[in-house]
Amino acid sequence: MKIDRQPTLTGLDVLVRDGHPLIDSQRIGLVTNYTAVTRELESIIDVLHADERFHLARLFGPEHGVRGAAQAGDHVGDEIDAATGLPVVSLYGEHRMPTPEQLGGLDVLVYDLQDAGARHYTYISTLEHVMKAAAPLDIPVVVLDRPNPITGLNAEGKVLEPEFISFVGIHPMPTRHGLTIGELALMIASDTGLPMPTVIRCEGWDRETWWDDTGLPFVYPSPNLPSLDSVLAYTATCIFEATNLSEGRGTTKPFEMIGAPWLDGAALATELNARKLPGVKFRPVSFTPWFSKHTGTVCGGVQLHVTDRDAFRPVSTGVYMVHAISHLPSNEFTWLDGPALGMSHARLYGSAELHSMLADGATAEEIIASWQPDLDIWIDRSKEFWLYE
Repeated sequence: MKIDRQPTLTGLDVLVRDGHPLIDSQRIGLVTNYTAVTRELESIIDVLHADERFHLARLFGPEHGVRGAAQAGDHVGDEIDAATGLPVVSLYGEHRMPTPEQLGGLDVLVYDLQDAGARHYTYISTLEHVMKAAAPLDIPVVVLDRPNPITGLNAEGKVLEPEFISFVGIHPMPTRHGLTIGELALMIASDTGLPMPTVIRCEGWDRETWWDDTGLPFVYPSPNLPSLDSVLAYTATCIFEATNLSEGRGTTKPFEMIGAPWLDGAALATELNARKLPGVKFRPVSFTPWFSKHTGTVCGGVQLHVTDRDAFRPVSTGVYMVHAISHLPSNEFTWLDGPALGMSHARLYGSAELHSMLADGATAEEIIASWQPDLDIWIDRSKEFWLYE
């Protein structure tokens, strides 16, 4: 635990303190949700709406909605925000990208959403869509930066191949990207030729800092990431969304536990613990999801217990888990999208190689080694966009 730190301020805190010439007195379209709060837990919507310097004109909501009431994947409709009376345009319903009509009359788009540090987090896709929609209308985009909750280091995983771009992976980057949302915005703009956004930087944050060392209150970034432990585990176990295993949705430990009715949790824990993976131990568990996969059915499985989060490599750990499960005796492991290509898995993993290499008998070590050359190139390039040391 770090001591005597300068208080960490988000981009929102800095904006409220200092204002900004691109935003002050302008008609603002605000892309946001309940995660965008000040250090004092005040909602950006309420703060900007009450501040005479700012003219909030329209809200744009991502997956889960502006106030966070929708579950993962649920269609979200347009509405009127009850607290402010402002119109809310859903970017997770009929449209994923705002239309010119929906952007009409706006002077600036402000983006403030808390990312989870993983490529498949859909708030990144919303960011790129908003930037693309604003560009032909010459509407500037301002990103209020926020710390990466799982640090700005240790990027890891397969760099997304263009063939598998989707809303759960819109831009080539590894599974754990190690950037802030502001840094990602700059990289996306550079890679796509879009106008560079203005980023209002955080203060008092550096790359090695975990969220719970910032002094900022933790607001869950989406309904199934209720804790910092679940955010870190998500980078390891999100791949199980594309399998017939529960990833712990419908329990109090989503993404920290995985399992299935047919899975021998004790055997799996023994196998994984024998690997002595850095920074993590596995405990056999039984759980009964109350929604999502295997609802109401007892599942055997394992829970991840991270013992050294700086040493823990979540994406590699996820590969070891998939490999071990697929080699258990009498296993019933399948990709939900069928045995041919595992398209859903490929979108989450970043390519079809995990499926094909497993089928060809590759070891977990060989699978992990296969992504390293592209990852090294990506990491070197990403440093061009670092705003923090």
